[in-house]
Amino acid sequence: MHLAIAGNIGSGKTTLTTLLSRHYKFEPHYEDVEDNPYISDFYEDMQRWSFNLQIYFLNSRFNTLLQLQKGKSKVIQDRTIYEDAFIFAPNLHSMGLMSTRDFETYQKMFESLNHSIKAPDLLIYLRATIPTLVNNIQKRGRDYEDSIRLDYLRRLNERYEAWISGYKQKLLIIDVDNMNFADKPEDLGFIINKIDAEINGLF
Repeated sequence: MHLAIAGNIGSGKTTLTTLLSRHYKFEPHYEDVEDNPYISDFYEDMQRWSFNLQIYFLNSRFNTLLQLQKGKSKVIQDRTIYEDAFIFAPNLHSMGLMSTRDFETYQKMFESLNHSIKAPDLLIYLRATIPTLVNNIQKRGRDYEDSIRLDYLRRLNERYEAWISGYKQKLLIIDVDNMNFADKPEDLGFIINKIDAEINGLF
């Protein structure tokens, strides 16, 4: 069983991954942010470091997926490889922060790797508006996120909605604007009930 949580920066993916892994006794797999050697440089100079950052994430997530598919553990994953390919890299290219040459190279690499992986059994998309994202980003206080621009978050949100609208696999959408699943057990319980209904439909 492979659950994956998708959503914009600050939507609550990591928090929900932790909470659900405890509830279901699933093995959590987190996005490799803190150990990423490019992320601080990227937020300081996106144009210079965008390709390096995206290649790092692509390689990291691909290797994680290969390990997950070889194993028999029940896992829950914080962010998917698809978000890099369909949201972050195209957004950087459209903003002029990744050259066409680099973007085309990235796309070809993803297409090659994509043949070796399969979609999660259930994708959980955390939908959030910009004020919610900004509030969550400020609360967690990561230094390298201080320079994230509102227009960057807005563009990402638009791409998330476009991607989700065309997603063909098993999908659960959770609107998180009026939720506090980190501190309110009833909010977490609501999400768990929704997931249970979807999981039960897989068997």
